[in-house]
Amino acid sequence: MSTEHSIEDSIDKAATTVGSVWPVHSFVTANPLSGFEDMPFSEAVTQAADLIGGRGYPTPETFEAALEGGQIDPAVLDAELAERGYEGEPEVLLERMAAADESGHPDAGTDADAARVDRVLTKWLSAFLDEGQAHWPMPDREDGFYSAFRSMAPHDGRIPDDGLVADLPESPVEAIESAVAPYPESQWVPIFEEQLAALPGWTGFIKQRAADGGEWQSAYPISLVGYLAARLALLDAFGVDVAPSTASKSDEAEATDELAEAFLTAWEASYRDEVVDRVAAESEALENGDTAGRPDAQLVFCIDTRSEVIRRHIEDTGDYETHGYAGFFGVPMEYRGYDAEVAVDACPPIVDPQHRVSEVPTGGEAEATHDRWSRFREAAGEAIEALKTNPATAFGFVESAGSGYGVALAARTLVPGRVADLLGSADDAVPDNHEFCDQVVHHQHSYAGDLPVGLTDEEKVEYAANAFGLMGWEEFGRLVVFAGHASETANNPYDSSLDCGACAGNPGGPNARVLAAICNDETVKAELRDRGFDIPEDTVFVAGQHNTTTDEIELYDGDVPESHADDLDQLRADLAVAREHAAAERTGADGSAAVGEAERRAADWAETRPEWGLAGNAGFVIGPRELTSDLDLDGRAFLHSYDHSTDPDGDALEAILTGPMVVTQWINMQYYFSTVDNAVYGSGSKVTQNPVGNVGVYQGNGGDLMTGLPLQSLMAADDRPYHQPLRLSTIIHAPVDRVTDVLADHEDLTELLDNDWLSLTVVDPTQDHRAFHYEEALTWSPAAEQVEARPEPETPPAPATADD
Repeated sequence: MSTEHSIEDSIDKAATTVGSVWPVHSFVTANPLSGFEDMPFSEAVTQAADLIGGRGYPTPETFEAALEGGQIDPAVLDAELAERGYEGEPEVLLERMAAADESGHPDAGTDADAARVDRVLTKWLSAFLDEGQAHWPMPDREDGFYSAFRSMAPHDGRIPDDGLVADLPESPVEAIESAVAPYPESQWVPIFEEQLAALPGWTGFIKQRAADGGEWQSAYPISLVGYLAARLALLDAFGVDVAPSTASKSDEAEATDELAEAFLTAWEASYRDEVVDRVAAESEALENGDTAGRPDAQLVFCIDTRSEVIRRHIEDTGDYETHGYAGFFGVPMEYRGYDAEVAVDACPPIVDPQHRVSEVPTGGEAEATHDRWSRFREAAGEAIEALKTNPATAFGFVESAGSGYGVALAARTLVPGRVADLLGSADDAVPDNHEFCDQVVHHQHSYAGDLPVGLTDEEKVEYAANAFGLMGWEEFGRLVVFAGHASETANNPYDSSLDCGACAGNPGGPNARVLAAICNDETVKAELRDRGFDIPEDTVFVAGQHNTTTDEIELYDGDVPESHADDLDQLRADLAVAREHAAAERTGADGSAAVGEAERRAADWAETRPEWGLAGNAGFVIGPRELTSDLDLDGRAFLHSYDHSTDPDGDALEAILTGPMVVTQWINMQYYFSTVDNAVYGSGSKVTQNPVGNVGVYQGNGGDLMTGLPLQSLMAADDRPYHQPLRLSTIIHAPVDRVTDVLADHEDLTELLDNDWLSLTVVDPTQDHRAFHYEEALTWSPAAEQVEARPEPETPPAPATADD
């Protein structure tokens, strides 16, 4: 093998230890240790700690609070501790753990010269990777990062004119080869691992952008090879030794981690057993219950934990049936809105888009009104931006416009709700895209890049059949609503983290519109009936979007016939009632006051916590809605509809486990690690964040790109987590043999389970509704039966606001 191939292969191997990082404007929740999932969780967090210094387990104080709050069953904890050979009171063991923590976990500390390299390199990375924020872009970006750096480095006074950087070769591989020449090939992977882990935020972003492609990567290419070449050249210039470190955790630290694993496992089992017991009881009741008649309407929501709250309250308002389905509604597409500058991937990051769907105007006064308002706002925005940023006009602009900005600032700060009402009234006068645009859903026999525009009739039928097959539908109401979801916040760099994760951090309304259009197609309906889906002639499919910040559900009803007007009016009225109740549950206020408080949070530009997002997520229930419809799961569980009786071959179950379960595990791990070590895996406080290049945030005025969620998305107070950092507990209602068959065909799933990245429990309706817990290597053990009823878990603290 040539040296070039050896270097590239070594870089590829080293890159697996760095998690991918998506741009903050399209935030994707992902496991930051995804590259370690081929090893047990305990080993993964140890290796990650050695490499980047990240903590792998909650603090002793967090465990102590969970124990005192009744979230950890003492009997379960005693069993876990005894199994690992620990004796003594839990409080004493926690004190021991805290004492070990005070001695400090080893980190990947750097010397002063290496820190200087980081400062120089991050400056060039932020300039090169800018996505439209900079007014004076870096020269030569179109030549690629390494070439641009090579041409610009001689002009940087902070870079010593010495060593490799003084005469960089044209090829980045040649530069790397020169830098690692003093070291044996066996050390190349460890060297590259440490250098990639030195700035995991930037390198994770480069890794993702290079793999994903896209317009920015096409225009200004960058690769890990080019990045490492520049980094190693700078290290050589500053005289930094790149020999791999041999530091590792002490025996005491490893013992502390083992103790933490016992507490964490007991905490997870306490949560899981409570949910499993209740699901098993509902499973038995479901078998003996009466079959429900045709509902007034059926509403399909994303499996997102926030949907669990609104679904409960909708079902309480009338004869409504709700279902859970991945929020991209099974259509893997690239989507471009009517006035959007670029298309976005509207599907999970583990899925590649297969179609291009765009909005096209249908004409009329609505389009003209929208365009006039859009042109006015765009022109005004460009004019103000030019005045603010042009050196010749900036001071004069401040002199003349300062008082107006001061009034606006005071209004937004003191009465954000009134400002929002004023802006909302103006926006209501301007038609939304969906009011005058159709989507190009039908196959156009043309391409946008590599993607076909639209869908063929066969593809439309498949997507609709897959949706109803996975959810196990056998009956249809007069109205069937597909409700995507999106958030609404002000002055929030992390706004996309509150949008639909299944749509890659984008709103889910467009996907809902596509599936509704597909299902309303008479050709599709006819084919679905031939496949056994008995869709009545009077069934109409409607799209909508759930605003998770305010709990408002907007229905896109432009194509609903007059025959269903009364049904739609009643549904809207009931959704308004459900919204009040859901907002009251989430804000702690009452009725209309709760809605007002939710709207204030959405509009207040000083609100660091407009909503909790998916904080609290801990479980994933796959089964009929009847299993959980009478349970208050407190917005902590993902819910995917599934009926084992309609899936004898397990095809639907296989699709759920290989898709949604993997995505929820990624989400869960992002929240877990961002909570247990926010400095390494999160992004710190929003108060001290600075957005950079429209791709991410710094803490302070420079450094590494932060990779995870901010503290305000996770913490109720500085010393009190709102999110309970637990690994995902998946619960499936199906024959255990069917689940085993699916797992046997997917080594990647069994690897996740065998390595304890999540847990899996099956409630088997064919075996007297008994529960079986996955152990390892496709083996199961009967879940422990509870001798007495467990106490209800303590309700998490009420959501805090910026005023707390």
